Amino acid sequence: MTSLSEAAGTPAGVRTAAAPAVVRPLYVTSVGVVTSAGQSLAALAYPDRAEAPAAGPAVDEAVPYPPRPVRAVHGFDVKEHFGRKGTKYLDRLTSFGLVACKHVLRDGPVDEAAGPRTGVVLATNTGSTSTHSTLLYDTLTMDKPYLVNPGRFPNTVMNSTSGQIAIRNGLRGLNATVAGGQTASLLAFRHARLALTLGRADRLLVGGAEELNAPAAWAWHRTGVLHEDAALGEGAAVFAVQRDPAPGALAELLACEVRFTPDPRAWAEGLADAVARALVRSGVRPEEVQAVSLGAAHHRGLDRIEERGVRLALGGRLPAALRVSDLLGETFSAGGALQLAALLARWQAAPPAGPVAGLVTSVGRDGNAAALVVRAPH
Repeated sequence: MTSLSEAAGTPAGVRTAAAPAVVRPLYVTSVGVVTSAGQSLAALAYPDRAEAPAAGPAVDEAVPYPPRPVRAVHGFDVKEHFGRKGTKYLDRLTSFGLVACKHVLRDGPVDEAAGPRTGVVLATNTGSTSTHSTLLYDTLTMDKPYLVNPGRFPNTVMNSTSGQIAIRNGLRGLNATVAGGQTASLLAFRHARLALTLGRADRLLVGGAEELNAPAAWAWHRTGVLHEDAALGEGAAVFAVQRDPAPGALAELLACEVRFTPDPRAWAEGLADAVARALVRSGVRPEEVQAVSLGAAHHRGLDRIEERGVRLALGGRLPAALRVSDLLGETFSAGGALQLAALLARWQAAPPAGPVAGLVTSVGRDGNAAALVVRAPH
């Protein structure tokens, strides 16, 4: 039987396994994005050529930020999209998710017939860090800590954003929040594939969201894991994904594979294994991969590990590389979703001549790695 490494062309150091069955494609029918570059897919078409947005002030100028570039979504007000009713206590993270889903559901909330079969799978890290830190600060500094603002408590729950999305849009199907650090968005796509394959839903809104705030910015800065000139960003990308073929689909999502490698010395091989297995399960040959959307571009050491892992899986090649973090800054758990958005934007701006495939990859310092295979519409 053909081994995984032989089928995908990976070196001997990569784990082998019997080739599994090829997965059935999932279809992306619409996309919604909220980023510092704009709220349209076209704004992400050429992140390697586009001039990055001006750093400008941070989200809250009253709170000091570390001395590094910031790519905030300036001028964003959720009330402009939904009015004042029910939006007073929405945090920035939830607001991004809601607006991105509004762009996805351009025709308005889902009708009664489709609601029970439409769900949400959203990636995050811890939920709203700014809400957590604000409530903690108030608890420690107020004369009566039990008098903290109760309107903020719902935002401390990690799945608050996915719940708000479902409530406002009449989505009564599967509702899941996936936390996985750097790989969270790709884990969300893997979870969505499992749910759709098992018939738990007919359509899912899948993506990731991340907010920019001072506590998280200082955490990034103090750890030193990012390059000195790396910007910090925020945003959201959400995709409508379904099993049934759809005319005019933006892309086909094929296999998404993950790998945990505890030994940092073998992280590149771990990613190569995830890529190789994803290609085999997608029925895609390494030479068909024409673009790769990288996630660790600004991470010290991880950037080289990610590129090496891709090269290992693709026989030494590194296809046309997209680094959307050059444009948007580090967006952590939303990174994979925004990487996919950038790849689809590139294909929309310059449609491939024939059927080609792309890769979205992610590696984390916890040893996790993930790879999603995407095929351009044809």
